[in-house]
Amino acid sequence: MSENSLFAILLRSPWWISAAIAAAIAVLVTAMVREEWRIYGLFTSLPFAVIAAIALWRRLKSPSGRRVASTLEAVRAMSWAEFSEALEQGFRRDGYDVSRLSGAAADFEISKAGRRAVVSGKRWKVARGGVEPLRELAGAKDARDAHECVYVVAGELTDHAQRFAVEKRIRLIAGPELARLLPDAGRARRA
Repeated sequence: MSENSLFAILLRSPWWISAAIAAAIAVLVTAMVREEWRIYGLFTSLPFAVIAAIALWRRLKSPSGRRVASTLEAVRAMSWAEFSEALEQGFRRDGYDVSRLSGAAADFEISKAGRRAVVSGKRWKVARGGVEPLRELAGAKDARDAHECVYVVAGELTDHAQRFAVEKRIRLIAGPELARLLPDAGRARRA
């Protein structure tokens, strides 16, 4: 699906927007279409109702702002040994085979369904990361002939680093996605 298609945009929008469009179509069809054709007109609202359901499901599954903040606080307090162990467990829980790497550019190689990725997480504590570790990770991806690369960070990236990540198709795991990958990190800290 194209990133700028109507349905892709609606999937990124709040669920109620798609629900409102579906309801508006249903009301308009009911008011303006002859009764024998009404059922066909009502089916035009179905894709929007499905998109609303998918967006609502994603919203319900995503971690709350409090949980994201708690996870980030806990992650920043971890040592590298604790954080790398938590990452490894998180990837395994998501169904990946995980191998630790000894190189400076990448820390793990993960694989699932025949696709391999290199993962870097050693600089997870930086408040604002730059482009150099991303360059190293992209080089490790090429050297290991991996399909993709993943950069894990609890802070933010500079604008230049974000553009580089998009250009090189480096998947970033930060914020809500990090809280999803490490669901117990914030809870363990509160307990």
